[in-house]
Amino acid sequence: MAPNTVEKTPVTLLGLGAMGTALARTWLAAGHPLTVWNRTSARATALAAEGARVADTAADAVAANTLTVVCLLDDTSLEQVLAGTDLAGRDLVNLTTGTPAQARARAEWARERGTRYLDGGIMAVPPMIGVPEAGGYVFYSGSRELFEAHRETLATPAGTTYVGEDAGHAALHDVALLSAMYGMFAGAAHAFALIRKEDIDPASLAPLLADWLVAMAPSVHQTADQLRSGDYTKGVVSSLAMQVAGAPTFLSTAEQQGVSPELLSPYFELMRRRLAEGSGEEDLTGVIDLLVR
Repeated sequence: MAPNTVEKTPVTLLGLGAMGTALARTWLAAGHPLTVWNRTSARATALAAEGARVADTAADAVAANTLTVVCLLDDTSLEQVLAGTDLAGRDLVNLTTGTPAQARARAEWARERGTRYLDGGIMAVPPMIGVPEAGGYVFYSGSRELFEAHRETLATPAGTTYVGEDAGHAALHDVALLSAMYGMFAGAAHAFALIRKEDIDPASLAPLLADWLVAMAPSVHQTADQLRSGDYTKGVVSSLAMQVAGAPTFLSTAEQQGVSPELLSPYFELMRRRLAEGSGEEDLTGVIDLLVR
């Protein structure tokens, strides 16, 4: 049988931090010719030994291939690294963490330079890259043509989820999911704080807490349905009035346990305000409207 001679898309990668290095190794392992550049050139040494071509400058790296992937510290770093670089006719995929506004501005910046642009939000940590069963993926938004042209290459390190031609939507999805994650972390921190001074092993609470959070997670679908329909009383199990009435118990328990209520109080205050303005038969969905200015 003849060997597989299908050529893999060459990739240029700017930025070799922990995430950039993980991306680089995955593309190399999959047979993609790879050109890399990093401000601290020593970080490229190991990748050179694995088959990567190390460019002397970012401009040289960009010139080497049509597809350039950027994974730097922030948007300012990208601006500095690509200053004066000829990007005409290139495809630029930006995996640098930034805001939706920065992504939209960068897309316009790329358009002015004759470059197709795709913004990305990585929903993974470096050890998940190149490990399909880990479930990591990347949100992409911007040029649909660019995404379709390089879909297979982009899917090599992690799964791909295209969220639209508005270049800011990948960053928006990224921050939205991470915001929910930090809210979960805050709730878990409060839960562990409540038992901190008791004769309760945190390891015994952990599985109970994890299972409870998993059980509550599907409630986001009801919230989305209520937001779409505008009917915040649809399918309500625990009304806003009932939950506001129960809030003092949580605050009193925190006080008795010597735990600050600062992670809970802002949310309870929003619930109280919504009750004062709306229907006690609603779900908690109305709190969202108080957050939107």
